[in-house]
Amino acid sequence: MISPTDIRRAHILVVDDEPVNVQLLEFLLKTSGYENVASTTDPRQVAALHLQHRYDLIILDLQMPHMDGFHVMEALKPMERESWLPVLVVTAEPDKKLAALEAGARDFIGKPFDTVEVLTRIRNLLEVRLFHKESQDYGARMERTVRERTAELQRFRGAMDATTDAIFLVDARTMAMVDVSDGACRMLGFSREALLRIDPVALGLAERVQLERYADPASTSREHDIVETELLRSDGQGAVPVEISWQLQQQDNSHRILIAVARDVSERLQAAQRLKHMSNYDSLTGLPNRSLFFHTLRDAIELAQDKNWRIAVLFITLDRFKIVNDSLGPALGDELLRQFSTRLVRCVRLRDTIGRLGGDEFALILTMTREQTEDEAVSVANEVREALRAPFDLNGQQAVLTASIGIAMYPDDATDPGTLVKYADVAMVRAKEAGRDGYRFFTAGMNVQVLARLDLELALRAAIDGDQFELHYQPKLDLNTGRVTGVEALLRWRRPGVGLVYPAEFVPVMEDTGMVVRVGAWIIGEACRQIAAWNAEGVRDVRVAVNVSSRQFVEGDLEGDIRAALAEHRVDPGLLELELTESALMSNFEHTVQVLERLKTLGIRIAIDDFGTGYSSLAYLKRFPIDKLKIDIAFVRDITTNPDDAAIALAIISMAHSLHMQVIAEGVESRAQMALLRRHRCDEIQGFHFSRALLPADLARLVLENRAQPTRPAEDDRNVQTLLLVDDDINVLGALHRLFRRDNYRVLTAASPSEGFELLALYHVQVILCDQKMPGMNGTEFLSKVKEMYPDTMRIILSGYTGVETVLDSINRGAIYRFYTKPWNETELRDNVRLAFRQYWLTHGPYDDRKTPRGDEEAA
Repeated sequence: MISPTDIRRAHILVVDDEPVNVQLLEFLLKTSGYENVASTTDPRQVAALHLQHRYDLIILDLQMPHMDGFHVMEALKPMERESWLPVLVVTAEPDKKLAALEAGARDFIGKPFDTVEVLTRIRNLLEVRLFHKESQDYGARMERTVRERTAELQRFRGAMDATTDAIFLVDARTMAMVDVSDGACRMLGFSREALLRIDPVALGLAERVQLERYADPASTSREHDIVETELLRSDGQGAVPVEISWQLQQQDNSHRILIAVARDVSERLQAAQRLKHMSNYDSLTGLPNRSLFFHTLRDAIELAQDKNWRIAVLFITLDRFKIVNDSLGPALGDELLRQFSTRLVRCVRLRDTIGRLGGDEFALILTMTREQTEDEAVSVANEVREALRAPFDLNGQQAVLTASIGIAMYPDDATDPGTLVKYADVAMVRAKEAGRDGYRFFTAGMNVQVLARLDLELALRAAIDGDQFELHYQPKLDLNTGRVTGVEALLRWRRPGVGLVYPAEFVPVMEDTGMVVRVGAWIIGEACRQIAAWNAEGVRDVRVAVNVSSRQFVEGDLEGDIRAALAEHRVDPGLLELELTESALMSNFEHTVQVLERLKTLGIRIAIDDFGTGYSSLAYLKRFPIDKLKIDIAFVRDITTNPDDAAIALAIISMAHSLHMQVIAEGVESRAQMALLRRHRCDEIQGFHFSRALLPADLARLVLENRAQPTRPAEDDRNVQTLLLVDDDINVLGALHRLFRRDNYRVLTAASPSEGFELLALYHVQVILCDQKMPGMNGTEFLSKVKEMYPDTMRIILSGYTGVETVLDSINRGAIYRFYTKPWNETELRDNVRLAFRQYWLTHGPYDDRKTPRGDEEAA
């Protein structure tokens, strides 16, 4: 029997070219009780070391210089003929695992390490290895047993290879593969030699606990017990679903063989999947049938309860479909339903569900957030009605239909699927009674809200003629000079009896109804009038940007409106800037290019608003005469803490400058955001950090005050040796600040990761010293984000927690430069921080060769 003492005394060799990985594995093994652990960072020495020491286990990295893991295993093969040598491969590349098994590995683990998994696999392999060593002590008797077993296997070979099933013979004592059938090789794509080297557990035959239970002669959970599982394929393209039956064959008192017969059940599973699809989907349209629709609605309601969402169910029926079906015949009636279902799918989002409930009855499930209104359901209902406007072509015959739609809402109307669909059906009947080709909500209250939208439309039409609109102006700041470079004109509605109304409440209605074309022309004229008024007051050279909608291009005369406004108010065209969204640019590409080129020739400046949120092609972008890109607020809001947002903003700035365009960031609300954008060479900003939108008189005063101030370029602190300390313990921060202040660093302190991100945006930091255990975000997570946003920084963890998992996690992520424990040695810590600064300056050098970084004598 193999005892725990035998396992602890097993000889283990760790092979890795990275000393830190070797040290971590040695630490892990020795603290787990293993007594004889050796290591080497030179793979060329492995064969010689094994010949001398006869290791019981070799933990081998695949990617190494001079000699990779595959060549090491090749050099070990001659020795493997003499004894069964477990090689445990370590790799960060999953696609190399199968190749490693083919080359001779017994098992593999991936990087980064999971401590429990590493120790479990090591123990399992050592047990198998020690079984083999124990077996060698039996000498001639074991050799005779092997010959007898080989003869017996040869008798089985003919029967094994005659079946299409896969047969595996496993030694019940060592749990190693003894033989496999040709069917197993064909099924999995491995050669016989490769399959014999693979551990049954790694192949997927069973868990090791199950194998031990099957190998127990007293076990009853073996014969006639069929287990479904998946076996590993050689090409790595998925796995083979199989059902396996096990049988134990007792050859003598000491030797037993486990026989596993695996049958490929892929076709059976595919047939079951097809039957399931047929039971859940309509055979005519391919849409979910009534059963699946109600099941999906039930799931949607459960999710809506958790998320506090709303659901709209639209019940749709085709008006006068029976007349078409009776006159043209059922075949063309079915074709009509197929074509309608195709149009219906185009009307909804991917996350919404469409179903056919029967006959010409269809239903939609729309999932909405609590903030979304019933207008979302109205919009979809109108899209469905519009989809029916084009005639249907039924084998050369034209058919025109309309639809009646009923709408019920969760949780307002009902909270269970059956009632919700029933109420939507009732509302559909009301829509039919009202004259067809329309929609109705189930409750009177919702219809009142629809009427309120109609009232808003009427009020907007009156606002255009009643001079109720006004423009406010938000300034834009040049990050290099600190000067106001221009403003954006923002529309406001001073509604009688209500007060000031912001665009989000009424612009969508203007877009839907087409009123935006007329209002857009008014905005251009009013902006030019204001430019002329400012010029008369002595506030000159204020460029005004106005937003242009896609409907102005399609339905209006944008060029004519601009020329007329410039001529009427005698304004320099260079003082007018147009901001267009990507969707507006792409709505009518060729026409848009022609109009913009003529306006550009006139002297108008062109900017793309909300850049990065649309869908325009960069190949098209270079064809437009664009002067400026405007980074959307969605990428600015978390730019100091989100590496993805920072990367997107930096990419937009870099791309724009390479195309000779300026860049402006909107929605800047903090000094840290502004500092980070300035560091990345963004040209302008706009947002509450500098100023809200102002009335014309207030804007004029701000511009005059701004221009009266002297130009103050931003201070360049790139050569100031700056150390950032991050720790939620104020006492620790104070102690570290006192310790490093004597070294003439600029020392910044942050009591939280969020405060640390803000300081990183405000200052150029070279070295970061961070605590590991902090609430909300630990040091490893914080430094991982810092690594993405500020990759040049030298990152150090200082922690009172010394768990192996923490060290492994930090190093595997590549987020840290050093790891030190609390309490710290002051002299050692100061020396190592000084070395970190030295490494930084050796790698990057000072910003200006004529300058030297502060504290250079110590850094040297």
